[in-house]
Amino acid sequence: MKIISAIIFPLLCLFICAFTLPQQSGLKASKDRGKIVYDTYCLACHMQDGGGAPRMNPPLIKTKFVLGDKKKLIGIVMNGLSGVEVEGEDYSNVMAPHNFLTDQQIADVLTYVRNSFGNKASAVTVAEVKAARPKK
Repeated sequence: MKIISAIIFPLLCLFICAFTLPQQSGLKASKDRGKIVYDTYCLACHMQDGGGAPRMNPPLIKTKFVLGDKKKLIGIVMNGLSGVEVEGEDYSNVMAPHNFLTDQQIADVLTYVRNSFGNKASAVTVAEVKAARPKK
């Protein structure tokens, strides 16, 4: 029963958000939507405060890979990542690809991460995500 609840609740949240949040626009709306995606897919590994887990999952706080090249960051979300060094520390866990997320969800979650946990960086747009997504 717990497994079913753990699966149904996040899916229900995403379904509700798909119909209620797209009407909002701007940075605040993108961050609000992005927090929902973060809480659903990222929180378990990167933690509530974005601090990650030592030697396992990298922090998302004021790091070059979060605040730097957006195309590279989009690629990490879409393609996953393993064996990365961040700020001189090695992290061994494998991040699974999240290419099943929509362009809007990826833009929103990355905008949220780039503007949370003490980070201040430009928003990620749907157009940037779409341009980075492999063509079918």
